[in-house]
Amino acid sequence: MKPVFVESIDLDAQGVARLVNEDGSPGKVIFIDGALPGEWVTYRSYRSKKSYEQANLVEVHKPSALRAQPACSFFGRCGGCSMQHLDPRAQLAIKQRVLEDNLWHLAKAKPEVLLRPIAGPAWQYRYRARMSIRHLDKKGVLIGFHEKKKSFIADMTSCQILPKKVSDLLPALRELIAQLSISDRIPQLEMAVGESDSGELLIILVLRHLEAFSDLDLIHLKGFQEKHGVRLWSQAKGPDTVKPLDGHYDKLCYRMPEFGIEMPFKPTDFTQVNHQINRVLVGKAVRLLNPQKNERVLDLFCGIGNFTLPIATLAHEVYGIEGSELLTQRAKENAIANGLGDRVHFSCANLFEVTPEIVKSWGLASKWLIDPPRDGAVALAQALASLHQSENPSDRAYLPQRIVYVSCNPATLARDVGILVHTAGYQLKQAGVVNMFPHTSHIESIAIFERNERS
Repeated sequence: MKPVFVESIDLDAQGVARLVNEDGSPGKVIFIDGALPGEWVTYRSYRSKKSYEQANLVEVHKPSALRAQPACSFFGRCGGCSMQHLDPRAQLAIKQRVLEDNLWHLAKAKPEVLLRPIAGPAWQYRYRARMSIRHLDKKGVLIGFHEKKKSFIADMTSCQILPKKVSDLLPALRELIAQLSISDRIPQLEMAVGESDSGELLIILVLRHLEAFSDLDLIHLKGFQEKHGVRLWSQAKGPDTVKPLDGHYDKLCYRMPEFGIEMPFKPTDFTQVNHQINRVLVGKAVRLLNPQKNERVLDLFCGIGNFTLPIATLAHEVYGIEGSELLTQRAKENAIANGLGDRVHFSCANLFEVTPEIVKSWGLASKWLIDPPRDGAVALAQALASLHQSENPSDRAYLPQRIVYVSCNPATLARDVGILVHTAGYQLKQAGVVNMFPHTSHIESIAIFERNERS
């Protein structure tokens, strides 16, 4: 097969090449795993459609200057990372381009100011992870992420994006699970890393088990945690069954020194995986929101109070709304623990089913912070559009003057930007990417809106 020229790269880190038909017209598009822009490569197709093919890289005849040596020996098999072969600066540039392209092509909007990307350590950054466990007759116990584009678990004994201590523990964890009586009934391991009271890293490993541990199993498990200096918890059913094996509840938290906030959390609570970048992101978002001592602020999809509590150190009052009863309760506890219980109020509500009347029931607030899951905040955007277009002028009083929107999906962000800009009377003032997940295609971003009073 003749080499092809790779023209570009997509968000899944596949090189994009285009064949030429015999008559000189453009032919099929070839998506090649592992190929980079500017390279001449040969490939082997594994899926062929009428207009495109998907292929694996066979040989690079002329490597790109952007090509990097992957730090992980399991790169290419493990599906946890897709961009380790690409220079980190180029990874960031691609994510920035994807954000800009989505905003323009899906929302027909451009930010007045493109924010400088937020980036940090590229390795050992992941403080939360959920790994699968499988007991195979020939290979023994495997613990790790799924193989690339497959349902199999990657046979991995280290991971460069996990804290080094956790990565180094993977072989020992495999041996531990293998000697348990229910080794084939433990499907999952969840890792959470935080700070202890002394400021040192505290590692908690939660084992999901479908049958009860035997007395001998508990001896093995407790011996492991004592030997390796980690804490083991068990989960027999749902999240409410998570508990430490020895009954000792360690205090797990992350800190935001800029605001004097300490955020206790449980190992199964939803928290950001990258604590260092989270600190920077929270600080940036709060400064862009610019809450004042006389202002009331709404924090929507507030979780355990990641943005709520820092905002509360500056605003008069913050009202946090979250869809999970469990997280709402955790947010209330965190506000009290930080001495902010009188300035923060929380409630649980379904933010995917919001109407203008519901928005009005939340009361007046000059500024909003929105941090939705991947599905975005379309119901909120549509409710604001309805209030903006209402025949009753007083309805516009419930429209916030400024919105800071933190997104983990550029496509749903762009959809919501289109509504806010074109039908709700807002201007997209600033936007930029946040590299929360280096070496992956995941894109975190932030966008700032201000109300156009003339609209």
